Amino acid sequence: MSASTAPSQYKVFKLKFRLSMQDPDMPQPRYHHLIFVESNPQNGSGIKFHVTGDITSANGMVYQSVAYHDPKNSATLHSSELLGYTDAANFKAKFDNVFRACPPPPQQKSFNVKTMKMEPFKIKTPLTFYGPGETRKPLRKCTE
Repeated sequence: MSASTAPSQYKVFKLKFRLSMQDPDMPQPRYHHLIFVESNPQNGSGIKFHVTGDITSANGMVYQSVAYHDPKNSATLHSSELLGYTDAANFKAKFDNVFRACPPPPQQKSFNVKTMKMEPFKIKTPLTFYGPGETRKPLRKCTE
């Protein structure tokens, strides 16, 4: 392929990154998951599609798609799995349309003044925490 010829398809990967801090309320180990489209094969860069933020903030997690360097250069990269290929034409808009249709994880934990720690809650308004031994709804983050 010459420098002036753009590829008609791009590689699509599922990337997993090690976390600096694990959530004690989630099974271990956990990784930050994202979808990466390598749109510049010459230097390995492209666009990453993922949710950011956390499940303790009032707004929960937020979807974003941004330019990203070659993930192989990241010290926290745990694994890279080739999922397949996508047409190069308008891929970002197409991916954004699909991912924006999936609601990002909302706030699911808050500070419980009775126990003096951050805990999952079952109802946000009014804020109602789980009782001892009560079955908890699974938490949802970037992996789910």
